Amino acid sequence: MGIFGRKRRTEGGSAGRHAAPEAEDTFEDEPYDDEDPELSDVSDGPFDVADFEDDGIPRIDLGSVKVPVPDGSQVQVEMDPETGGVRAVHVVTEQGQITVSAYAAPRTGGLWREVSSELADQLRADGAKVTIGRGAWGLEISAIIGDVALRFVGIDRPRWMLRGVIAGPQSEAAAAVEVLREIVRRTIVDRGDAPMPVRTPLTITLPEAVAEHIAAQQQQG
Repeated sequence: MGIFGRKRRTEGGSAGRHAAPEAEDTFEDEPYDDEDPELSDVSDGPFDVADFEDDGIPRIDLGSVKVPVPDGSQVQVEMDPETGGVRAVHVVTEQGQITVSAYAAPRTGGLWREVSSELADQLRADGAKVTIGRGAWGLEISAIIGDVALRFVGIDRPRWMLRGVIAGPQSEAAAAVEVLREIVRRTIVDRGDAPMPVRTPLTITLPEAVAEHIAAQQQQG
């Protein structure tokens, strides 16, 4: 599914040399025991900033993550009313609202398996119907809460983990998964070199024009 205005390069950079993996989408009622220690051994993204070669796709630069914005979508900024900082940045598409977040992780990976298990337990505690299966990078979580369908993906890389989620109507669930995967696949992560505890969210910073617009709105409010 091509959702971006520009095509990736077909030669040169690593983004153009590898085809996107096919997702299996086999989901079960309970988590399965996968013996494969490497769930995210894909070479076409998401990328560490040190390994990325420009592919011409427009992205919003949020400091720790650079997230592609599909044609026809909107960017929404969620502020923390207590601290005044940025809580999250969402990409709103026709299929649902997508949020991509990066976290500090061990060099050896494996954080997503821990986080996904905790997330599934929390979703069940909140009354969601949860299924777990294998997707493009390994474990994916699907959840239904009322009329809303959620899909979570996670990717382990040395020193960082990327998590993506899309929330939208159940009628768009099948298409929403592909939109989420494509955005996550083309996201760039800038972990930085500073030491930080595992699971620490990587800092989100807004582009100057966006930050000025929000500041102006807050003053008017």
